[in-house]
Amino acid sequence: MRFSAADSFYMSRALQLAARGLYTTAPNPRVGCVIVRDGRVIGEGWHERAGMPHAEVHALKAAGAAARGATVYVTLEPCSHHGRTPPCAEALVQAGVGRVVAAMGDPNPLVGGGGIAMLTLAGIAAEVGLMEAEARALNPGFVSRMTRGRPWVRLKTASTLDGKTALANGQSQWITGEAARADVQKLRARACAILTGRGTVLADNPRMNVRDFDIGRQPLRVVVDSALKTPADAAILPALIACHHADPAIRATLERAGAEVIELPGTDGHVDLAALLKLLAQRGINELHVEAGAVLNGTLLAAGLVDEWVAYVAPLALGDSARGLFAQPPLASLADAARFRLVDVRQLGADLRLTLQPA
Repeated sequence: MRFSAADSFYMSRALQLAARGLYTTAPNPRVGCVIVRDGRVIGEGWHERAGMPHAEVHALKAAGAAARGATVYVTLEPCSHHGRTPPCAEALVQAGVGRVVAAMGDPNPLVGGGGIAMLTLAGIAAEVGLMEAEARALNPGFVSRMTRGRPWVRLKTASTLDGKTALANGQSQWITGEAARADVQKLRARACAILTGRGTVLADNPRMNVRDFDIGRQPLRVVVDSALKTPADAAILPALIACHHADPAIRATLERAGAEVIELPGTDGHVDLAALLKLLAQRGINELHVEAGAVLNGTLLAAGLVDEWVAYVAPLALGDSARGLFAQPPLASLADAARFRLVDVRQLGADLRLTLQPA
């Protein structure tokens, strides 16, 4: 399938619009739309928040009657089912547009080509696949939840050049600089939930919330606590606490403090992390941001549950007695090592931010 330079130009604009919903659309995808007629943009829109009109509706409203016969560029296949809002494909048909170009098909099984089929049946030329990689990159969590039944897991670490996260005595504030720490707030803000472990809660008593960003919501906070030893006065509460087995009295105390306690028994007294991810997906969690210690980091890595690793690296060295990033059994061979590919590198103040995905 061949698209023109003009098609690419207008789809690029639609992707820019979609990115405006980076922090606000969950659990819905980030979608942008541009309507063009006679080489002129006559309508634009993006999905701003779940429950509000979709991108196509905003763009059609801006275009008005001029939308008839126009070309529509949208970053995701128009929906064809009735949810909290009417189907966008139906709105496009009623507006009488002449052509629709979608960056990618909708991975939602409720749509799954239904939007394109509705448009085609109405005699509207519909094409899919222009700048698909860029569109998918905007919505890794939504795609993951729809196709794999679990969120996109983004692991954040902050370490020295020699891979250390804290001194042997636990002191870690601050390894990275102010610019890196501010960037972490952006990662938290785009996530639907933030995951940590009991060890981090006990050692640091973190809030694990979004600061300095007014996005109209706070991500769900989740604690993996196999033995259910999170204090009732922990700063992270209210939160979802996943444990192996819950003592009724301790559960009641935590619930009075605002916690939701769920039992997800796995092997050897630990939480079943795969079951936890499935549960979070069922609750509409697209992107899961992980800030944890070496034990939970190592467990997620060993289980193959890390989709993206954002590593902030400071120009420091703490030596071999300091604490590391991943707690794992010794490897017998280099062939057993977890391997990643570098997706992005940038400097933030004196620090580096490496974005990696499994090789």
